Amino acid sequence: MRPEDMILVSVDDHVVEPPDMFEQHVPPSYRDRAPRVVRKADGSDVWVFEGNQMPNIGLNAVAGRPPEEYGVEPTSFEQLRKGCYDVDARVGDMNANGVLASMCFPTFPSFCGQLWRNTQDKDLALTMARAYNDWHIDQWCGSHPGRFIPLAVPPIWDPELMADEVRRVAKKGCHAISFTENPEVLQLPSLHDRHWDPVWKACCEEGTIVCIHIGSGAGMSFTSMDAPVNVMITVQPITVFSCAADLLWSRLFREFPDLKIALSEGGTGWIPYFLERADFVYKQHRAWTHQDFGDKLPSDVFREHVVTCFIDDPIGIELRHKVGIDMMTWECDYPHSDTTWPNSPEALSKAFAGVPGDEVNKITHENALHHFRLDAYAHRPKEQCTVAALRAEAKDVDLSLISGGGRPPTDDEAKPITAGDIVSQLATVYSTPAE
Repeated sequence: MRPEDMILVSVDDHVVEPPDMFEQHVPPSYRDRAPRVVRKADGSDVWVFEGNQMPNIGLNAVAGRPPEEYGVEPTSFEQLRKGCYDVDARVGDMNANGVLASMCFPTFPSFCGQLWRNTQDKDLALTMARAYNDWHIDQWCGSHPGRFIPLAVPPIWDPELMADEVRRVAKKGCHAISFTENPEVLQLPSLHDRHWDPVWKACCEEGTIVCIHIGSGAGMSFTSMDAPVNVMITVQPITVFSCAADLLWSRLFREFPDLKIALSEGGTGWIPYFLERADFVYKQHRAWTHQDFGDKLPSDVFREHVVTCFIDDPIGIELRHKVGIDMMTWECDYPHSDTTWPNSPEALSKAFAGVPGDEVNKITHENALHHFRLDAYAHRPKEQCTVAALRAEAKDVDLSLISGGGRPPTDDEAKPITAGDIVSQLATVYSTPAE
């Protein structure tokens, strides 16, 4: 299929929250305690909340910057591409990339609201979590109907409150929540614990997908401090392998047959081996491990319940029928450093060489629209949803690379960056006080 004829829906992008996001959504009694943006002495902007500061780490928002400037140096909003935090500019950048619709994960509260989880005053935490979701659903997504898939950040510290929030946001048209790949790392009960059953029940009743993003448990995965940072970047998506095994061997899919999980930014190329291994383990060990999938294999159950997501994964596309073609979806990852923006259609077209058009359509948009319950065509005729049509609306979008304030290394510094270098840079970012 020609890139200009594709329709693209991205199920994993990210928003750098704008400084005024809480102004319309926090009750007056809590307004003075809401998170706020502070400009630090080093020129960077950080969110400050209850004595904690959350900077805009560079790798979270490098779209449109020269690759040699990628890094974790402190960033201000002026250093970022406007589409990172301005919804109108974001839609322009989506048009320039030919992307019809996008689901955006949070940045400063962390993937599953760890910021609210760590807030001692839980009334304050719940108020801010709800205010965040109201901003995201009503303002960010609501400003351009049909262009965004809403995603809620739940009050993860309390399963009953989570279930209530699932139901509350479902009434607003949001049928996706963000969750963690490993609750125990966050000092919460494991995925296997019945503690979470109210959440799974609410999600089944509301048709809500649980989105588990890589890094939503332990964060970045470093093998050692002197390992090149390329090690972390390489293995980070595949760290969701353990979460997939946890889910597959748990009781969740058997006791909650309508539950759907999305492994966000986890890729797909590893899945055929994972499923082959799971089926072998089941057949080889079921007599003493007491697992029972009835008349199905673990691979069958996985393909029924798990939405898989990839950015650029030619081997996954080649093995799409072993992955599960009805559950495969695509991600742009804007504005993170792995993004294929603004050339996603061209990258996908190469990977889809020889793939039938009906299968391309499933992976690029039909599965996403179905599983995440977005009726994009209610707002725009289908013929105006193609890459070509959207790019025709983006003729005024400047795609030239813009320096974000970083600099290429000198000859003395031009050596492989290690995990220790990243940790050291992050420590400097967080240790600089915010006034």
